[in-house]
Amino acid sequence: MTAIPRAKKHPELTTLTLWIMTVATGLIVANLYYNQPLLEDMARTFHTTRAKAGQVSMLTQLGYATGMFFLAPLADMLKRKRMMMVIFAFIILSLIITASSQSINLLIFASFLLGASSMIPQLLVPMTAHLAKPGERGKKIGIVMSGLLIGILLSRTFSGVISEYFGWRSVYYIAAGIMLVIWLLLGLFLPEVEPDHKDGYRQLMASLIDLVKHEPKLRVAALRGALCFACFSAFWTTIVFLLKQNFNLGSDVAGEFGLVGAFGALAAGLMGRLSDKMDAYKLSAYTILLILISFIIFYFSSHSIAGLVIGVIILDMGVQATHISNQSIIFALKPEARNRINTIYMVTYFIGGSAGTFFATQLWKSYQWNGVCAIGVIISVATLIIHFANHPKPEGVKSKVLSRRNAAKQ
Repeated sequence: MTAIPRAKKHPELTTLTLWIMTVATGLIVANLYYNQPLLEDMARTFHTTRAKAGQVSMLTQLGYATGMFFLAPLADMLKRKRMMMVIFAFIILSLIITASSQSINLLIFASFLLGASSMIPQLLVPMTAHLAKPGERGKKIGIVMSGLLIGILLSRTFSGVISEYFGWRSVYYIAAGIMLVIWLLLGLFLPEVEPDHKDGYRQLMASLIDLVKHEPKLRVAALRGALCFACFSAFWTTIVFLLKQNFNLGSDVAGEFGLVGAFGALAAGLMGRLSDKMDAYKLSAYTILLILISFIIFYFSSHSIAGLVIGVIILDMGVQATHISNQSIIFALKPEARNRINTIYMVTYFIGGSAGTFFATQLWKSYQWNGVCAIGVIISVATLIIHFANHPKPEGVKSKVLSRRNAAKQ
């Protein structure tokens, strides 16, 4: 008798596993943002310029984009849990090198490695979608994404406070200990997911090019997201310089601005629900406008903490809501290619963030806060222009255009 092959048993997403994945997502993504309130302290430690210290933040974001581009697609080819366990070793190693760096160049290199290895949240979110029951998929993904957002916001608060009392190096030693605990928890409780992609790595990467070529909505959303995140990074990288210069405040206060940003994030969550009821294109126009308004407020608030607080809330609300709107657009394109679509979008997103960090720190040298506000206004206006220039045509207009083209061919 011929043995009948047994179907693969689909792993179950238990409540415990879901919350471990959520906590892990928030704590891992925090590794990318610890440095932003610490740049002033790092510059002082290595007797270097603020612009040079700003490369720590820029290379962390570039590393994240690099890790996502080259590693995230592998999740379709390799066993995901085993892949994560290997990458985790590099997270812990890079955190230890960062904490013990004796030169600014070694710190920059370690930051790039930390960013590249901390791309695991971009494996956990699609994995949540795979493990969840179809009727609960959106809800489960929303829980994990909330962990990611909280990690981004509170990472600056954590690093700012710890650095103020124990020094910036202690932030990374503590983070290495936290990552070791998360590594063990994921190893114990995370189920294994078997790969589905049967082709080679070259074919997998080539399919990314095809998606970029044939999905104009993905191209626009990725560019729009990158420009918005450039504004976001420009502000958060340089706010510590402004607080030190104009208010004589330290990294702990810069970190506490992350708590302020939580209000903007909560509002963005509410606006995210509008994407189910409102056209995503129209919603994006309003959210990008919020980013522009925030930098106008920042320009007039260089000596006002209250003004900066209001600006932070509006900026975070605009950036996070635009991100949600972009995702609602791109994930509706090709359900079977969501991992690769997410890779393209997020890589472009973080390249934009690193560019915003670079330009903001360079402009700070010559123009200080006015230069940062100027680049924020210029980028947000450019984003609005690109957004309106790619206005989606109504279905009726599309049909007429296609009819005319077909008639011309005949």
